Amino acid sequence: MLFRSYLTQYYFLIFIFFILLSANCQTAKQKILLPSPPGYDLQAPVTLKLSMELDEISGISFYQKDSTVFGIEDEDGIFFKIALNNNGKAESWHFDKKRDFEDVALVDSTFYVLVSNGDIETLQFKNDSIITNKIKFPDADKHVNEFETLYYDDSLKQLIMLCKDCEEDKKKKVTAWGIDPKSLQYTPSVFTIDVAPIAEKVSDEKFHFKPSAAAINPVTNELYILASVNNLLVVADRKGNVKQVYNLDPKIFKQPEGITFTPSGDLLISNEAALTGAANILIYKRKKKG
Repeated sequence: MLFRSYLTQYYFLIFIFFILLSANCQTAKQKILLPSPPGYDLQAPVTLKLSMELDEISGISFYQKDSTVFGIEDEDGIFFKIALNNNGKAESWHFDKKRDFEDVALVDSTFYVLVSNGDIETLQFKNDSIITNKIKFPDADKHVNEFETLYYDDSLKQLIMLCKDCEEDKKKKVTAWGIDPKSLQYTPSVFTIDVAPIAEKVSDEKFHFKPSAAAINPVTNELYILASVNNLLVVADRKGNVKQVYNLDPKIFKQPEGITFTPSGDLLISNEAALTGAANILIYKRKKKG
């Protein structure tokens, strides 16, 4: 009887081993099969771990002059300059009190920081200090809107904000608002993104598309839109017409909240720390054809 008991335990352990092996193999297959946009392998980033002060990193913007990244985190009014070639070492400046900061875009020498309600704060460096200015979203008290995405479209000469959850969109579309960097005037409905093609790609009729960041790829002239809640990267043209939808591996993209490109087309995506580990910036070198 004792021998049978040991034998039963032995076969049980063998059974568990093969189940785990099968699960691991399946995971490996899924990682291999996840597609990426042409020129990139979303499964193989160079990962730059960030310090604890950047656990809530949100929007990022590449700074060409010294190949650094400027970024914000979504709770405190602190502006960061992150060195990509120095283990993520960061300088920081306070520019405001606690608010829900979501994204940042650079136009000429001015940084534009998006607040979730649609307000914009401008930041300009003067010597070693920051000069700020606040712009209120029009009729904010009359509408229930939430924004997380801000980028600059040089063809329109406008900053573009994408709705994450805007009252008038009713989950069927995503509205893009424009902001003139010179006059700081808002323009509603510069274009809209039809959610139906994305819902069809993910096979979910009740799909609610919630953009968390976006940037224009300078090489392909396409709009790359991150959706952290949906675990997706959507590629569209500059008018928001959806071209392709890519599923993101949650093991790599813990909570993607920021995206930017270098002039040569290298892709950078920031992830909040989420529940485990450190926040990071994922760096994807663009592959040249041939």
